[in-house]
Amino acid sequence: MKKILLVTALISSGLVGCASQTGWKPTVDTNNNQSFGNNQNSQNTLNNQSFGNNQSYGNNQGSNQLNQDMKECEALASEASGGTATETAIGAGVGGLLGAAGGAGIGALVGGKAGIGAAIGAGAGALAGGAKQGLQAEDQYKRAFNSCLRQRGHKVAN
Repeated sequence: MKKILLVTALISSGLVGCASQTGWKPTVDTNNNQSFGNNQNSQNTLNNQSFGNNQSYGNNQGSNQLNQDMKECEALASEASGGTATETAIGAGVGGLLGAAGGAGIGALVGGKAGIGAAIGAGAGALAGGAKQGLQAEDQYKRAFNSCLRQRGHKVAN
């Protein structure tokens, strides 16, 4: 049983080390953006370029508003998704336990080697569970980030 827990812990820690919010940022179209008024000469704000003659906020206030919204929405998205690393660890732990139980049962039935079956099942379950939960958390992060920006009046392209 100690070997099973050790295998699950090692796989879980490896998955958690690889899993994190990827630094992904949504692409925001600032042309005629509701948040910036009727902005005719705007450029993508993610590279902090000039907004031209912005009627609502002046020259640089539109850029500051989008940057502030990006920071706030990123924090909200991280909270809403539960954090990719946390969710990956939970998925790996649950998957490892379920895999160990299934593997032990199969190993006992097939060759009388429940311990080996449990170890293999724990490893496979931790990998599958961690990957599934990590991907779901990442998708939730992206949806929450986009939704937050849209609710603040920004046109999100992706």
